[in-house]
Amino acid sequence: MAPRPALHTPDEPTALAGGWLAELHAGTPLDEVLRGDGGVTAWLWSRWCSLATVGFSESDLAAVVQGYKREIWLWLAGERTWAHCSSGLVGRVDRRLDEGTSGER
Repeated sequence: MAPRPALHTPDEPTALAGGWLAELHAGTPLDEVLRGDGGVTAWLWSRWCSLATVGFSESDLAAVVQGYKREIWLWLAGERTWAHCSSGLVGRVDRRLDEGTSGER
């Protein structure tokens, strides 16, 4: 198996976050903003696709993002910092990898 990738905290997607928040204000469901084309999961996957080398799929990442949606919403609303939000996501992915709950089941 490939060595476990070290996840980095990506730079804050400020321009995208404004668009995602606008979508939410326009009535788009949070789940769609998280999982839809051009959404949070797709953006994160474009930065963390090296997870695929250890059997962790974009669907696995979507499950992590879904489970963290309250914190993501709070970040989009300006109640949490990107550092807080992204470090929490990194921690959750790392725990999933430690538990062996990635796509290599």
